[in-house]
Formats: sequence, structure tokens, C-alpha cells
Amino acid sequence: MNQTAVPVRLENIVKRFGAVTAVETVSLELPAGKLVTLLGPSGCGKTTILRMVAGLERPTEGKIFFGSDDVTQLPAYLRDVTMMFQSYALFPHMNVFENIAYGLRVTKRPNDEIRERVAGVVAQVGLQNLEQRAVQALSGGQQQRVALARSLIMQPRVLLFDEPLSNLDAKLRKRVREEIRELQQKLGITSLYVTHDQEEAMAISDLVVVMKSGIIEQKGAPRELYQAPVTRFVADFIGRANFLSGTYNGSSATVGNYSFAFAQPIQHGNVTVMVRPESLRVAKDGIGLEGKMHSVAFLGTTTEYTVDTAAGQLEGVMAGDAPLLAKVGEPVRVQFANEGVYLIQA
Repeated sequence: MNQTAVPVRLENIVKRFGAVTAVETVSLELPAGKLVTLLGPSGCGKTTILRMVAGLERPTEGKIFFGSDDVTQLPAYLRDVTMMFQSYALFPHMNVFENIAYGLRVTKRPNDEIRERVAGVVAQVGLQNLEQRAVQALSGGQQQRVALARSLIMQPRVLLFDEPLSNLDAKLRKRVREEIRELQQKLGITSLYVTHDQEEAMAISDLVVVMKSGIIEQKGAPRELYQAPVTRFVADFIGRANFLSGTYNGSSATVGNYSFAFAQPIQHGNVTVMVRPESLRVAKDGIGLEGKMHSVAFLGTTTEYTVDTAAGQLEGVMAGDAPLLAKVGEPVRVQFANEGVYLIQA
């Protein structure tokens, strides 16, 4: 880990814009050297938190610490942070070298130091031999790397990402997010990343913070959020899920005519049964929730299907080479695997 990496701590942060509360009493710690992602729909407060950490907005209430330093009232230029914007914000009249070196020029670093540091960061992000190229002549992915290099060259204590991949196509987005994650781990810079794309958040993060209406719904490692969501909102926002009304007696859950053994430390009574699509099992007969095959779509590596039941329509997914035991319109019994099933208190 980078020896200069510091934890970032938000204590009871509130941000109001007139009568509108954008962030409501949020407390959060970014561990030193880790990448934490704020995830949620538009208007949930994630970008407002990012801007408060950057110093572009001041909290209405609460405090922000970098390590033991209270930076709540510090202006952005004194916080030692850099930010990657979704628009890249490159200077079109400058070539790659000058774009990357801009921050060092502004702080009047010696030319020898500028050349050395630019060469180092160019190698890190894979832009060798492109230093003299005009930024307009670069691909979207290369422009993204220039923006990343310009952020890294300042050797910040905290690196911020404001939906940096939203302007890239799906294939390039996947590659660049892998590069960002690899570099962040290698350099060990404490990083805060904002996105509304749950797949992106799951792929790059040490910690994911799911937000809704200015508050934190749940935070945890990506696998924890996927396998053990505490609210229906989190379950629905992280991955795909089926939601069924059921009851729970402490040792088994019942949905319609189907009961299955299950143990979870929640109150007995009415529950919402969350079932991930990959956790559905379809059989021609035997025990299970009675239904009828509604649709089947072969997608190569996977086959997706839907089943109509009295409890609602269920979405399932299975390996593309696995045999499907029923055709559209045929009766089936739907069962739930132990993994990927979770009970949410009604």
C-alpha cells in the first residue's frame, strides 16, 4: 500500500440546498488505500458527497477528515485531491504531454522533474509514444487514460472518480474499469468512485455504499451486498432478483404451496423472499411452486427463461449447454437453491 495513503472519514454529514436535503446525516469511512464506490440512482446524494470530499461543496453540518486532519473548511486546492470527471475535461489545444503535465506546470515544478514524472505516469497507464499526439486524435479509451494520468501525476492523498466511464461503449468500459482497478491497487491511493452502474461498482470496489434519497441503505463488500441485502431496494439495485410474498416460522419459508427449509435470524411472520435468477431450479414434477413455462431465450453462454406462477412471474437463468426440462406452455415445478435466496422482513 502507498505509504502516504490516508483514511477518509465523514462524520454526520448533512447537505441542504435551500429547502432540499441532498444528504441526510451520513457517516462513512474510506479505509486507507482502498477503493470505495458510492452507488445509487440519480438524485440519491452520491455526487454531492463526492463534491464535499473534493472541497467543491461545504457540508451544512458534520465534518470531513483526511487521516487526523479536519479538512471540512479547507478549499479544494489545499486538500491534495484530484478528480476524474465523466467529461474528461482535457485541453484540446494541448497535446498528451502538456495535458498530463498541466498540474505540475501550474505549481511551477522544474522541467526535469516534469519530464521524469510524465514519463513515469505515461508508462503506468500505457500511453508510451503518444506524448506528442493531439488529444483530439486519440480514441475514447486513450483520452480516458490521459485524464487518469493527469490525476495520478499530482500524487494525491485522495483520488476521486465522478462516473468516469459513462461516455464509453460497453466493451471499452469493461477494459478501462479493469485498468483503473489494477492501477488503484498497484498505487494504493485512497479512492472514492461514483457510479449508477451496479456491475461497474461490483467489479472494481473494495467497499460498495448503496445510497437512496440522501441516506446509506447498506454498505459492504460486493459479494456481501449481492448475497445478503438488508432491504428490497438493495436487493433490486444490486443484480437481478425475484421477489415473492411468503411466511417464515424460524426453520422454513413458505411461498404459495411450496415450503423449503431455511434459517435466518429475522422475526417470524410475513417476509419477502428474494431469489436470484441463477438460484431457480425447474423440474417436471415433484415438490415445488406450481407454474407454467412462459418464455425461453438462448443467449449462448446462458439460457434465460420465465415461469408464470400463482405467486408471480419468475425469471431464471441457467448455463447455455444445460438441458431445459420443459417447453413454453408446459407445466413445471419451481424450486429454490439454498444459495442466492434471502428473506427480507416485510
